Amino acid sequence: MSNISGFNNLEMECIKKHHRHQDQIADNQCSSVLLKHIKAPLHLVWSLVRRFDQPQKYKPFVSRCVAQGYLEIGSLREVDVKSGLPATTSTERLELLDDNQHIFSIRIVGGDHRLRNYSSVITVHPEIIEGRPGTLVVESFVVDVPEGNTKDETCYFVQALIKCNLRSLADVSERLAVQDRTEPIDRM
Repeated sequence: MSNISGFNNLEMECIKKHHRHQDQIADNQCSSVLLKHIKAPLHLVWSLVRRFDQPQKYKPFVSRCVAQGYLEIGSLREVDVKSGLPATTSTERLELLDDNQHIFSIRIVGGDHRLRNYSSVITVHPEIIEGRPGTLVVESFVVDVPEGNTKDETCYFVQALIKCNLRSLADVSERLAVQDRTEPIDRM
């Protein structure tokens, strides 16, 4: 059963608990929440999401990433973006990495793009999909609207990037999950 906004109870609970961007949005910003149901167990999906130092494992627009120092809150990474996007580099700071609650948050602090004051939160939650362990991934963001753009244009652009990343995360995770399920058979 879904509520008015189209989210089911699990989805609403996850959004209310961890994705509070809408509560802090300024007039010159836009924000959104995106969801992806993935037919792979949480531990597998989380193992990809939590890799601050290797976003290219599932993010198709990242060609290279160099993380600086140890993986801890405040760590920075330099991301090289594949051609075709209106950017070539992005400098990002790890804001939160919680392996118990499965929460990952970054903030963009530099780069040659127009995403100013961008921050995002990704959470992963266990669920059952078609009788098997699955994962609900929730990603929310807030970003300044660049001069010359509307809120709708900015949100549409960022949502398109996130949807592409989430689709790729699902593809990679589901492919690994199938390999996981067949591995014991191969050992027999």
